[in-house]
Amino acid sequence: MTSPIDKKESLRLALCSKIISMEYLPGAVIDEVELEAQFGISRSPIREIIRQLAAEGYIELEQNRSPRVAPMSYSSLRMFFQAAPLIYIATTKLAALNADAEDVRVLRAIQSEFRAAMDSGNTKARMLLNNQLHLQIGQIARNIYLMPSLKRLLIDHARLGMTFYRSGAQEHNQEDSLAAADQHDWIIDAIEQHDSERAGQLIQEHWALSKKRMMDFVVPENLDVPIQF
Repeated sequence: MTSPIDKKESLRLALCSKIISMEYLPGAVIDEVELEAQFGISRSPIREIIRQLAAEGYIELEQNRSPRVAPMSYSSLRMFFQAAPLIYIATTKLAALNADAEDVRVLRAIQSEFRAAMDSGNTKARMLLNNQLHLQIGQIARNIYLMPSLKRLLIDHARLGMTFYRSGAQEHNQEDSLAAADQHDWIIDAIEQHDSERAGQLIQEHWALSKKRMMDFVVPENLDVPIQF
């Protein structure tokens, strides 16, 4: 029998997954009645989870309005592209300084699953594992000030990444995708070797490749202005 805590965690993970995979589009209403029926938990714990996810940046709450998936506006995307390289470089360089053998083992395990998702063509799993890898690097950095920013950044990075898989764009990016996967391996190697400067250089190159692909193909459903930064 599933415990109330397990049901709450299942709901939290499901909401996070649906938001970053774009199953719930930016600005979509979160239907509490539907969640109550689907997960078999009462409205109070549902609202508790929604408040938690709002604090993390997944959901937007406004007085006298239903909760909604965090929007993707011109302003927020501009801030994303400005902040991403700073946060990724800082967390990756710190991870290289702080990593132990167990940290590296976990990174390699995630990367193995990431490559398996690539090989099988499982786009959603690939995006979730990419997020998991960079989140794990952030956790290895062990900096309480950077983690909230990294978590917020990864939400929109995943949502932006999903957009260029909508129209078969991935077929034109196979070479870039393979390069990005190789970069993951090199970043993990640098972290294992405690080479902070090399790790920082590699993550900067990795971000540049990711940004290039997003700028080429990003056309979010709820965004009708050009993204030029």
